[in-house]
Amino acid sequence: MFIYEIKYLNKAEKVNRYNLHYEQFPDGTVKCIEDEIPFELPEGWAWTKVDSIAFVTKLAGFEYTKNIAPNLCETGIPLFKGKNVKNGVILYEFESYIPESVSDELQRSKITRKCILTPYVGTIGNIGIHKREGKYHLGSNVGKIELYNTKEKLMEEYVVAYLRSKSGYQQLTKHMKATAQASISIEAIRDVYIPIPPSTEQKRIIHVLIKFLSLVVSIDDNMKAITHLISTTKAHILDLAIRGKLVPQNPDDEPASVLIERIRAEKEQLIKDGKIMRDKKGSYIFRGEDNSYYLKSGNAVESIVDWDMENLPKSWAVCCLGEVCDYGNCVNIDTKDIPDSAWTLDLEDIEKDSGAIIKRVSKKERDSSSTKHLFSKGQVLYSKLRPYLNKVVLADNNGYCTSEILPLDFDNCILPEYARYYLMSPTFLKYANQCSYGVKMPRLGTQDGKKAVLAIPPKNEQQRIAEKINQLFSVLDNMLASID
Repeated sequence: MFIYEIKYLNKAEKVNRYNLHYEQFPDGTVKCIEDEIPFELPEGWAWTKVDSIAFVTKLAGFEYTKNIAPNLCETGIPLFKGKNVKNGVILYEFESYIPESVSDELQRSKITRKCILTPYVGTIGNIGIHKREGKYHLGSNVGKIELYNTKEKLMEEYVVAYLRSKSGYQQLTKHMKATAQASISIEAIRDVYIPIPPSTEQKRIIHVLIKFLSLVVSIDDNMKAITHLISTTKAHILDLAIRGKLVPQNPDDEPASVLIERIRAEKEQLIKDGKIMRDKKGSYIFRGEDNSYYLKSGNAVESIVDWDMENLPKSWAVCCLGEVCDYGNCVNIDTKDIPDSAWTLDLEDIEKDSGAIIKRVSKKERDSSSTKHLFSKGQVLYSKLRPYLNKVVLADNNGYCTSEILPLDFDNCILPEYARYYLMSPTFLKYANQCSYGVKMPRLGTQDGKKAVLAIPPKNEQQRIAEKINQLFSVLDNMLASID
């Protein structure tokens, strides 16, 4: 096999009295590129370009149109796509194949063992080494870097390590096109400066990298395990809280059943006075002759045994969410009527599971023309869209939110702090997910939201529960922050 000479960037004394870097072109001309060199190298190292050490190419458009597109089949020679390279790992799960006869006609797109594969659309810098024997071809959105057989033997692992480094990534993406999907040209890959150490030093670098990267992976796995444990612990705390097992009961507290009966009596009086209409679809919970809880919605009666509310403390009560809050009754505001400085809350601004506000955006900063819901400080903001993300916020200021978020006002027998944690609990989350409609964008419907079961402690106990959850969550968050 022909052995190539690596074309290093010139630092010869004749053209370089100031020891600057120059690039020499085929016609003999030279260009000073000192300002383009990423950093100074140790003694014995030298700069070159990817184009000087490797054959870099992708599947040409005419090859695809003429040879591949008409011959795609379900078996045969696999085609690599951009998504076959993920986190530096080659995934051998293929969607498209071509016949072997077609493969023999395509030379440039053939993939040999130890080829470096790099997507040039989408996940730029996500580079891996193909190490399997057999026939494979380039498909869409992925290019190959095939190292030449040089006197100064280069290791594919070293080249990949540099291209995935901060400096390599910056060079790969310096001419990245700002389209719907990030993309770079094959020429941009060829144009990357790469520092070449002596071959023995390449081996030492790879050895150290493997050692420390395995340590990083181990640390990352441990962090994921700890994060999962803390998340599970928080869910367990919420589950204990809504079942009366997190804080002790105080026999002097007014029973929650008294609060519920008071609310129901007040509503009946308002209906009798003609001030409000009876909700024919309204739901409420009662105890049957067997002393078990049942849910009545219109003329339908069903057991709520799945909610597991039979063993609550005696001072607690059970009711429907719609009995104690205005679930689904929202004030719609046209975006043009919202002040530019007003807080506008979108789902993307809320962290999943924690309900923390990631960012605060004003109407002026957010390009949106959709109708918003008005919310007030102290209201519970519940995301009915994709409830499995568990985005529930206690508003600390007035503002306007996407119509996928429901601002909830609770009767004075329910503390918003307690209600928020209840809506985040595994029990409510399970119900919301089961009742959601829509496959791609599941939502919790208004009627299902109203008839959701709510376990209510005495009001003073609600305060103690919220304070205890805040305390425990703060400890867990501090633990996570200290090891992050």
